[in-house]
Amino acid sequence: MLSGLSAFALTPTDEHAIDEAAFVGLLRRLVAARVDSIGVLGSTGSYAYLTRAERARIAALAVEQADGIPVLVGIGALRTREVLELAEDAQRAGAAAVLLAPVSYQKLHDDEVFGLYQAVSRALSVPLCVYDNPATTQFVFSDALHARIAALPAVRAIKLPPVPADPARARERVQRLRALVPPHVSLGISGDASAATGLNAGCDAWYSVLGGLFPELALALTRHAQAGQAREATLLSQRLAPLWALYARHGGSLRVIATAAELLGLVQHPCLPLPLRSLGGADRQALAHCLAQLGLSA
Repeated sequence: MLSGLSAFALTPTDEHAIDEAAFVGLLRRLVAARVDSIGVLGSTGSYAYLTRAERARIAALAVEQADGIPVLVGIGALRTREVLELAEDAQRAGAAAVLLAPVSYQKLHDDEVFGLYQAVSRALSVPLCVYDNPATTQFVFSDALHARIAALPAVRAIKLPPVPADPARARERVQRLRALVPPHVSLGISGDASAATGLNAGCDAWYSVLGGLFPELALALTRHAQAGQAREATLLSQRLAPLWALYARHGGSLRVIATAAELLGLVQHPCLPLPLRSLGGADRQALAHCLAQLGLSA
């Protein structure tokens, strides 16, 4: 299941409650498109801002609505104890796999990160995807640490940060890591702007924020790459360059995609947990113009 397009959904919320109706609506778009898997409670799902009860509810809703599509549930938290509780909740909900980033307030050492994954791996009956996200966690995995963690029994995938923009360097990066991890561990790309390059370089999966809102578009790019149509995948990504530029301008994809969901009427405003805010003013107008130019609508 940890291949193809894994579409990551927003968790629409305000300071009072999760908007369950809007969340279900977003999930139904993914189900209708028949994405390869559905990701919830990733960075786009604002997992770090939600209570354990809220996260358990999101996991349960996702599995209920998925219509047989595998659901990948994020379980990242500050303490190993909390991660183990979240893993239990995700498995009880029926998650097909879990996603774990090494979240910490204090800078972590390699042995501490390995210890986290070792403890969680022992407690799991479903596959574990390692979430390598240095932009958020400030932790940088070495290839040696990836290889060490990938040998743990439950580990079945690694969600990589963006690969180099140069196709040859991207392929070398993927091949280097591929040679170090067991063959049953899939390699996936995150960072939407890097998706075509990563897939063309040999990544098995795209963990996609774009796919959580525009699944048909993300599927088209993924299927081109899977079919060996590297040029077509690259051209489609290049067409989306104005959107990637807005990601970069606003510190990543979350605020842009959340604002897009608001503009399209798929979620209410506000849809992010404070202190996070969607775009306003000229930035919001620029995104609306970008979506119109790209022909992206609900």
